[in-house]
Amino acid sequence: MEDLIAPLHPAAPLVLLLHGGMDNLSGKTGLAMLRYRPGPIVAVVDPTGAGRTVKELSGIDRSVPVVASLAEALPYGPEVAVVGLAPSGGQLPPEVRADLAVALRSGLSVASGLHSRIGDDPELAALRRDGAWIWDLRQEPAGLVVAAARAAALPCRRLLAVGSDMAVGKMSACLELFAEAGRRGVAARFVGTGQAGILISGRGVPLDAVRVDYAAGAVEAAVLAAGRGLPASGLVLVEGQGSLCHPGSSATLPLIRGSQPTELLLVHRAGQRHIKGLPELPLPPLGELIAAVEALAALGRSDGQRPRVRAIALNTARLGEAEARQAMADTAAATGLPCADPVRQGAAALFDGLGLETWPDT
Repeated sequence: MEDLIAPLHPAAPLVLLLHGGMDNLSGKTGLAMLRYRPGPIVAVVDPTGAGRTVKELSGIDRSVPVVASLAEALPYGPEVAVVGLAPSGGQLPPEVRADLAVALRSGLSVASGLHSRIGDDPELAALRRDGAWIWDLRQEPAGLVVAAARAAALPCRRLLAVGSDMAVGKMSACLELFAEAGRRGVAARFVGTGQAGILISGRGVPLDAVRVDYAAGAVEAAVLAAGRGLPASGLVLVEGQGSLCHPGSSATLPLIRGSQPTELLLVHRAGQRHIKGLPELPLPPLGELIAAVEALAALGRSDGQRPRVRAIALNTARLGEAEARQAMADTAAATGLPCADPVRQGAAALFDGLGLETWPDT
């Protein structure tokens, strides 16, 4: 499999389509881009929040106007319209489709990670102007092979984020660590495995678009591409997906197999006791989950390593400052592992707790 070549240039000014998703998980793709994309975001389309600020609506401190329609965003000079929603089932909402039509008629390019492919919609595809493109990133890459533990041969360190549930902050933790590595001069690369991570970084594999037999191989190829040329002191950060605890998730095992991690980061939402939306499915104690993840990560390896969970990234977004500090202290005491919220505090403490600057001495 060749490395992903993203048409979305890091410096391209874009408009995010976030209809009704500014304050909830349906907008997690666009919210992640608002938080982490270094390139320009010139406007957000959200009819329900038009006229308010991004910070008011989402808590993200980024100065971007929120407008009611794509037509109102055009004066801000976008070149690309990005679907920022991740609705259940990955289908294209009608109101977003209408704004995409306006974008394409106006000569904008379009990027989307939904299961509904814009390029396969005859009416929308016919509206694309010469020089513009449509990027449906949620497609299985060509040339996939079955995994064979090839990533274990990379000299660099490979950290995989694993979650106690879906949507607990695995991508955010990895991106915060990636930024911290840059501040410290550590050579690092990020492998996106979901639509937001790929849109932000321009590299990775859309794991939920890959047939299960090739899922680990797709991850392996993406990690090999990211690790190419990195020294032994380098770091590949692999975005986690899903959870071993979730009955509907099959993503964690191919991520473990394909990335051949040298260490693991557990990501958990403070206070969460059961799978979100499924109260009849309690989460195990974190110690039990850590033991299960480590046991799985030790299997199917050619290097004899037994990767360990080195730290816990705790999502404390729903807590006040004092409550968050107490939750981190309690989690550290219960597990014996360093614990921090990398979004709330920055990733310096987590980076230190993971020992990411001591490689390859440990």
